[in-house]
Amino acid sequence: MADKIMQIKVAIVDDDEGIRSAISALVRRASGLKLTGEFSDAESALKELPKLMPDLVLMDINLPGMKGYECVRQLKGAQPTMQFLMLTVYEDSDSLFNSLRAGASGYLLKRTASARLLEAIRDVHEGGSPMSPQLARRVVQFFSKPSLESASLAKLTPAEREFLNQLANGYPYKEIADRMHISIDTVRSYVRTVYEKLHVHSRTEAVVKFLRG
Repeated sequence: MADKIMQIKVAIVDDDEGIRSAISALVRRASGLKLTGEFSDAESALKELPKLMPDLVLMDINLPGMKGYECVRQLKGAQPTMQFLMLTVYEDSDSLFNSLRAGASGYLLKRTASARLLEAIRDVHEGGSPMSPQLARRVVQFFSKPSLESASLAKLTPAEREFLNQLANGYPYKEIADRMHISIDTVRSYVRTVYEKLHVHSRTEAVVKFLRG
């Protein structure tokens, strides 16, 4: 019953027809997800996505013409609640950084297993920022200015610090709940309080501040 109620609306933007078809089929089969659109370039996505209003867009970075992260930047400016999960073949630091700056919530390699991709879609919808540990470490390198987070980190309780440690290791919310022996509602409570104390708005920002501290 819960899956029928949830129905996360998903759209896909990828110029590779084979990959686009495979992901489309995966989303159509998945419980609780609904495919609302498929696009092969950023230009058509920019025109149609505001009409379709998906909850989440799976966005290829290396599109013909306009790059995926530029498409995200424009769509995010017009539709702030729309979430974006970037997909790429390469672990390119510049593209990763540009995507996160544009407003993407997560960044996965296209070779990511199907089950992990579906988990990432649900994670983003719940406020997470799925990313492999290797890519998360690359994010930290971009935030190389002197640390100013000590005062904010000092406000965290031991449990909130442990929660951040689990986030930094890339675990999804449900697994964090299991590992910390707490409920998923408590995890969501930690998300709110940690974001508030660290003055951040995403999982990525929270992890970066924690690792730099």
